[in-house]
Amino acid sequence: MAAAVGAVLIAACGSSSSGGNTGTGGGTSGLTIPTANDAVPSSVGAGEGTLNIVAWEGYAQPQWVKPFETATGCQVNAKYAGSSNEMVSLMAHGGGQYDLVSASGDADLRLIYGGDVRPININLIPQWKNFHPFLQNPSFNTIDGKHYGTSYEFGPNVLLYNTKTFPTAPTSWSVLYNKKYQGKVTVPDNPIQIADAALYLSKTQPSLGITDPYELTQPQFNATVALLKQQQPLIKKYWDLASQEITLFQSGTTVVGAAWPYQTNTLQAAHAPVADTIPSEGATGWADTWMLAADAPHPNCAYKWMQWVTTPKVQAEQAVYFGETPANKLSCGLMNKESKGSCAAYHENAPEAYFNTIKFWKTPLAQCGNGKDDCVPYLKWESAWTQITS
Repeated sequence: MAAAVGAVLIAACGSSSSGGNTGTGGGTSGLTIPTANDAVPSSVGAGEGTLNIVAWEGYAQPQWVKPFETATGCQVNAKYAGSSNEMVSLMAHGGGQYDLVSASGDADLRLIYGGDVRPININLIPQWKNFHPFLQNPSFNTIDGKHYGTSYEFGPNVLLYNTKTFPTAPTSWSVLYNKKYQGKVTVPDNPIQIADAALYLSKTQPSLGITDPYELTQPQFNATVALLKQQQPLIKKYWDLASQEITLFQSGTTVVGAAWPYQTNTLQAAHAPVADTIPSEGATGWADTWMLAADAPHPNCAYKWMQWVTTPKVQAEQAVYFGETPANKLSCGLMNKESKGSCAAYHENAPEAYFNTIKFWKTPLAQCGNGKDDCVPYLKWESAWTQITS
């Protein structure tokens, strides 16, 4: 990770991640964004013929890439990344090689404050007006009214369970910490998973005073890490890929775990006895953003790509292929045409109140939303996660 990014993580913090925020930056006031004053274009010019992107695997499929290339003349070269850390590293050391990155919320602020991405002109993204309101100006990609990318697809982190073990849906995340299920629990192998435990503690131990699962003081962080260390003997596997969790549930090796709707829908399609729920404590979630590299060599093709992939048709194709929810509300009907029932399966037609229960990922930084510099930054989350899982 670039030294500049590391310094920012030690010295800075993010804003509130609740739904409906105004994207003003919250606790990040007073910090410096190297590209904040970079000019944004007033129009999109002719494509440069090439587009180089860093993306999650499955985000550059032929069914929407080839029509884009034909329509724009921009030939897409995709570099797939396996983690948010890899995305940050590639963008920090890209040397003007990449144009766009499909960053998740746990990487956005690292990229913004590291100076690796630049503001965009959201007026050049016609479909932005059709996004869910909470994704038009989210705090993980919009700071002081400036947009550092365009929101893309998203999803909640749900509690997946075996319906034979749980005839009635669990109502609390407490089942992930219950010794009764020792050796039959699985959760993602990701430092941001610490936020899930923090969210649980914010409801079950209110005396800790946790108000934001990504803004933890040292005592709050210590309590969260202690809970996860107690959970460690219960874990059958910390999964890296969704397919790993699917295999665990198909074989009956695990009966409860943290998951995405994708795993649930894949397992149900294979007639596995599973269901998912968002427990009473709420849930964390991920939302991806296409972010423009600070030194993008092909900015016009980059804008054309952001315009293309935010259209209802491409959003629907992406959502059905990958198993996630589109930012564009107009995608719902098209999703049902792509795959029967997809719109409801991925909550695209859910009320805004549903989305406001999700605490979307953001980079944990040191300067808290209360104006103090006493929160635990992401680098320490990574170190603690290594200790928890080893």
